[in-house]
Formats: sequence, C-alpha cells, structure tokens
Amino acid sequence: MSYNEFPLQLIDYIIFITTLAVSTLIGLYFGCLGNRQSTVKEYLLGGKRMRVIPIAVSVAVSHFSGTALVGVPADVYRYGTSIWLFVCAFVVMGVVAVFVYLPVFFKLQLTSTYEYLEKRFDQKTKILGLVFYILADILMFAILIYAPSLTFATMSGFNVQGTAVVLCAICIFYTSLGGLKTVVWTDFLQFFIIMTSLAVIYITGLNQSGGFIQVWNTAYTGERLQTFNFSFDFTSRDNFWAYSLGCGATFTATVVVHQTGVQKFLALPKYSDFVWTVVYVIISFSCVHTFCVLIGLETYALYKDCDPLSSKQIQKHEQLVPFSLTVLTANLPGVSGLLVAAICSASLSTMSSNLNALAAVIYKEVVCMFLKEEQSEARATFILKLIVVLVGILGTCLIFVVERLGEIISIMSLVFGIAQGPLLGLFTLGMVVPRANSKGAFFGTIGGFVSILCLAVPSKYYQMRGLIKSPTKPLSTSGCSYNQALWSNVSSTSQAIPVEPHVIFKTSFFFYSLFGAIMTVIFGLVISYVTTADPPVDENLLSPVCRFRKSEREAEGTYLSVDEALQTLEK
Repeated sequence: MSYNEFPLQLIDYIIFITTLAVSTLIGLYFGCLGNRQSTVKEYLLGGKRMRVIPIAVSVAVSHFSGTALVGVPADVYRYGTSIWLFVCAFVVMGVVAVFVYLPVFFKLQLTSTYEYLEKRFDQKTKILGLVFYILADILMFAILIYAPSLTFATMSGFNVQGTAVVLCAICIFYTSLGGLKTVVWTDFLQFFIIMTSLAVIYITGLNQSGGFIQVWNTAYTGERLQTFNFSFDFTSRDNFWAYSLGCGATFTATVVVHQTGVQKFLALPKYSDFVWTVVYVIISFSCVHTFCVLIGLETYALYKDCDPLSSKQIQKHEQLVPFSLTVLTANLPGVSGLLVAAICSASLSTMSSNLNALAAVIYKEVVCMFLKEEQSEARATFILKLIVVLVGILGTCLIFVVERLGEIISIMSLVFGIAQGPLLGLFTLGMVVPRANSKGAFFGTIGGFVSILCLAVPSKYYQMRGLIKSPTKPLSTSGCSYNQALWSNVSSTSQAIPVEPHVIFKTSFFFYSLFGAIMTVIFGLVISYVTTADPPVDENLLSPVCRFRKSEREAEGTYLSVDEALQTLEK
C-alpha cells in the first residue's frame, strides 16, 4: 500500500471524534456544574481532595505524550530495545522523589514551586527560574501537539498545521473551563484509551507478523534486542548510563521539581499518598512504555526487508507507526481510529497539564506582582482561565517552527536539557546544600545554562548538517518490489564528512539534563563558598537527606526560621 492511500474510514473518524468530545464534556462538567471551579484552590489543586490512583495515572500519562507513542516505536525500529531502559530512569526518579524533593514540597504546601526559590534564596533567583520554565514549557506545548497532528495528517490527508490548530483549540477549551480536576479525569480516561489502543494494535500486529516468537526471532536476527550496554561511552545514545542516569535526571526535572508534577502531588491530602502515587506512576508508565517497545519490534518485523524511509514511502521516521497501520488494519476498520485517538489523547493530556501548571505559575508569580489589591476568587479564577487561553494560542503559533527542527525525541531532550537541567540543579542546591546562598544559586544557574547551551547548540548544528549521526541498526530495502534503482541511487549519494566535530559535541543528548544540573551545582557551590554566607536556613526548606546537620546547628543555637533570618538580615 503506498504512502498516499489514507486508511481512515468512517468508523475511525467516529472513534477519534468521540474521544475528543468526551474530553471536552469532562471540561464542561467540571467547569459548569457543581462548584464550577470557582476558587483558586479548586481550580489549581482540585480542592486538595484528589485520590491516589487518578493522580498517579495523570502524572504518568501526562509525561508520556503522543510524541512518545509515535517516537518510541520508531526509535526501537531504528536503534533497538535499549530505549526500554526509560523504565529504569523512572525508578531512579521515584527514589529521589520520595527521599529528596517531595518531602520539602509537601511540608511547604506551595501553589507554585517557584515560591520555594524565593523563600530559599531571593526574588531574582525565582524570576530566573520562572523565565526558564515558562519559555521551555510554551515551546514544549508546540512540540507535543506536532506528533499527533503529523499522525492524523499521515492517515487522513488533512493538513498538519490545520490539524494542530484544531487539537490545540480543543485542549485550550476544556483545560480553561475545568482546571485541575478536568486535567486529571481526562488523563484518567485517556490512559485507558491509550492502553486499549496499544493492546489492540499489538495483538493485530502479532497476527500480521507471524506471532510473538517470529517477531522476537526477527528482532534478534536484526540486532534489535541489544538492550543492556554498560559501556562508559558517553557519545553513545544507547547505553545503560544514558538512560538510567541521563534520563533519570530528565524525568526528575520534568516530574518531581516541575510545576506540572508537583501541582498534582499537592492535590493529595497526605504524604503517604505521595509515596503510593510515585509507585503507581512507575507502574503506569512502565506498562505504556513496554507496549510501545513491543509495537516497535512488530514494526521492524513488518519492514525488515523494505525500510519505508529509505524507499521514500514516508518522509520522516515519526510517520512509521501510522504508516504501518496501512498494512495492519487494511481489513480491520476502527483500529486506525483507536491509534489516532490514543496518540491524540496522550498529547492532549500532557498539553492540558502544562497549560494548567503554567497558568498557576504565571498567575501566582507574575500577575499577582502587578495587582495592587487582592482579587476576589471569581476574578482570580477568570484571570487563570484567560492565561490558559493566551498561553495556548502562543504555543500553537510555535508549531510552524517545531516542524523544521528534526527528530522529535532529540528536540525534546534538547529543550529539557537546556532549560530543565539547570532548574533541577537549582532546586537541588536549595534542598540539599545548606551552605548554598542566593549569589551561588543565581549565578550557578546562569553558569549551568551557558554550559549546556555551549554543548547542545553546536551539537544540534552539527546534527542538522549531517556531521553527527547516531548509528542505526541494520536497515534494508532488499525486499522492496519497485523503484529499486531510485533507492539504490539515493543510498549511493552519501558524501564524505568534511569536518570531524570535537568528541564533546557527540555527547548523547540523553545526558543534557544531567550535565546542566551538575554544572549548576558545581558553579553554585564554588560561588557560595567564596561569597558571604546567607543567614541560616529554615529546616523546612531543606531535604531530609541533609538533616544530619540539623542537630549540630541546633546545638550551636544558629538554626533560625525564615522570618527570624529575614529579621536578622534587615538588622
């Protein structure tokens, strides 16, 4: 079946539209019935009466976007099953979340995580963190909508940009109406849509590919099952350390200290709920991710002898999964609609979470700075909804930039590394290093940002010029049945690389967040120890892992509360 034949039928459109309609109805329910999200606490934290399972599912699915549903199988097809080690990264994230970061956020009960930076350091450090967070998340909004739009366009023939605008409008509408409760319960619904779709697609693929044993043997022969690579080659994208440590830092930055994740955790009433939520997050993420890896192996079994990209049947590898359904679902109406619904659901869940979190931070940390008097609950809620709409429109406009930047997973890692890596380092300085002061935090974050920028930007430039490439597993066009001469000509026109980039620029993009965090901590520590110390810090602002210093400070009588420390500073 050629690339230009679109497999979506009437039943597929019905399934897809029904999914979007139900998400919208959930927003209408929470926005127009009951208490109508009429208070800031209800709108941003669900009244702090949310339950563990819905929050856990929401956190997991909002950090497993449609981009991943499309990108992970394509990555397995090209590079093998090493990306399954994302599960290990989530385990690492869960451990540090429970023991390092979440106890602090739970004790402080802040609406915005960036309030912590002002309490721990000063206002300018908070503003610096806000700039990184807001710019990165608005750009991520555009990246997240691109994958489902590309999938739907590939399978329907509709315009990518037009599809993206419609999906963004739906997401903005239901998120602005219903607040956090809408985000959580639509995520909960969308998780089951995603799991059902992946299960149906996987079973369908097994039937087409000869069964599990045949798929597994084909993957083994094609070198796709080389999962555990413990080499210390940091230029390799597919070793254990890149995924467990590099991606572990990324997930920590985007789930544990990121407003999107913390805001959902704080909707729970007890800290024990935090712990169980982290456990269920890891389980939920692992289920979805494992299905995606298995679908990637099936896709390889289908196209092991005729790579669709090399044979010019598709233009990007991100189109591989929707394109494969033209074979898998030729006689199964509705399955294609399930896939499109799953990919769109995953992206919408992530986008809605980001919008709700952005609204919380922008209102609490930006808008309230310019308001001369305290706003009524009704007016504050209206402002929050307006922020959701404006930020959503801005993110939608950036779609036209994102589609020109290359592979989706590498773009996401680049954005996370440049922005979230230094932020992770900043929060780590505040919670783990009692000696860190405001000067160290501010200039350390700038130092970490500049360091990762100097690494990531030249690396991306070399990649776009084709001077740095991640070696793929073997791909073949030997089984293609037409235009063989064209493909062989295309494959024979490779050019010699004129310049060999320095090895540091070949560092795997999975390490970007970790590198940015480490450099921020190093710069912050050095500057803190060569400058005047701040007044002693309130113990509530420090993580339990560094409380061993508490007794020593209390014995010396130097451990002060935040208010006492501020009074001392004023004197």
